[in-house]
Amino acid sequence: MVRSMTGYGRAQESMDGITASVELKSVNSRYLEFSPRVMRSYSFLEDKLRAFVQGAIARGKVECSVQVEIENDDSLSVRVNEALADSYVEAVRKIARTCGLSDEISVARVAAFPDVLTVCKAPADEEKIWACVHAALQKAYDGFLQMREREGEKLKADVLSRADQILNKVAFVEERSPQTVREYMEKLRAKMIELLSDASVDEQRLLSEAAIFADKAAVDEETVRLRSHIDQLRRLLEENEPVGRKLDFLVQEINREANTIGSKASDLAIAKVVIDIKSEVEKIREQIQNIE
Repeated sequence: MVRSMTGYGRAQESMDGITASVELKSVNSRYLEFSPRVMRSYSFLEDKLRAFVQGAIARGKVECSVQVEIENDDSLSVRVNEALADSYVEAVRKIARTCGLSDEISVARVAAFPDVLTVCKAPADEEKIWACVHAALQKAYDGFLQMREREGEKLKADVLSRADQILNKVAFVEERSPQTVREYMEKLRAKMIELLSDASVDEQRLLSEAAIFADKAAVDEETVRLRSHIDQLRRLLEENEPVGRKLDFLVQEINREANTIGSKASDLAIAKVVIDIKSEVEKIREQIQNIE
């Protein structure tokens, strides 16, 4: 199934007093680019998130934002640096003795000194947190994937429609090309009659010139290859794996064949149709830039 590289999904999950909110979004990119956004205290999640994304997404610039909340968090505690507090008290008393001041030291004053009290956080239960985040991530990914698939179906329909238009124009080129040889031969005959007046026209020379023109103007090989490329494009759009890069290469080949037909064409009608073909090819190229 064709998938767009544009997607968005958001979900929330709660378990064991932990609530995780995950937002997943992506836009076009030639390769897979992943940017996790996680609170510093939960940075251990980044590698797990990256592994999940790399296993599920082939291309796109992907951003994943994670918020974690823990109810009744008792993991915080205050640690007293007793040795440092003693040093502060001794230093204050020394200043008091030296300067002849009264020795008034309160607990609040000592506690206010730098680094006497430190707020500590107990190690997080990484397995429980990841279990909750993973559940939310999976739900967010399901919505993200559905959006990508819906967008992908629209892209597929548009590309197939334009491919049909290209084939219709190729059919015109295939029908018109032999006519240009006959018209060239008739013009050449009329010119020779005009130049030679009463003299007879050299039919052998006429046929030889027409054959040379036909060889130069022949586009049979190009139209056959172009049709083959369109068939391959249709097959790729039915595959159940990322095909964006393959499609990009194939469209380059289609454009190359169209350019060759245009360079060989000495007929105004064919030249106009080739311009139309290249216009459709360019529109297809723009669309597949958003296909994973």
